[in-house]
Amino acid sequence: MNLPPQLETKFQQLETRYPVKRSALIPMLIYAQDQFGYVSDEMIDEIAGRLDLKTIQVIETMEYYSMLRRKRVGKYHVQVCTNVSCMLRGGYQVLEALEQKLGIQRGETTADGEFTLIEEECLAACADAPCLIAGQKYHLRLTPETAVAALDEIKKQPTTHSPSGEH
Repeated sequence: MNLPPQLETKFQQLETRYPVKRSALIPMLIYAQDQFGYVSDEMIDEIAGRLDLKTIQVIETMEYYSMLRRKRVGKYHVQVCTNVSCMLRGGYQVLEALEQKLGIQRGETTADGEFTLIEEECLAACADAPCLIAGQKYHLRLTPETAVAALDEIKKQPTTHSPSGEH
């Protein structure tokens, strides 16, 4: 697989950084996902080969960590927490308002490829519930109205990938 030069350099550095090759697995997966927006089957095979792992070992690791994705997502990946703190303070109402505004259900991507809406178990911001995260930015103490308004701010954020995986 031909990797973009910047990703190839990162992978080569990771391959030599750790005394046990497998330790580079999660950083490689994160770099690949940052580059393309998700980790393709071809990339899974590439990483497995570089780290002397079986493909299933890479897949199992990805299945364990909810922040790693095997499917393409929208340009803006919006994750809404519905764990106990967020749920008790209106997390489901926030999620439903976003579903209505975007015209999609949780787990779906808008037809234009702009937004993917995900329900997450926990985003580690319980004191400021309910919350969502888009890119690297948290939106805290949301109401359905402020969550919908946050979509405009989210669209102004730089993204690390495009839905097509091109830069």
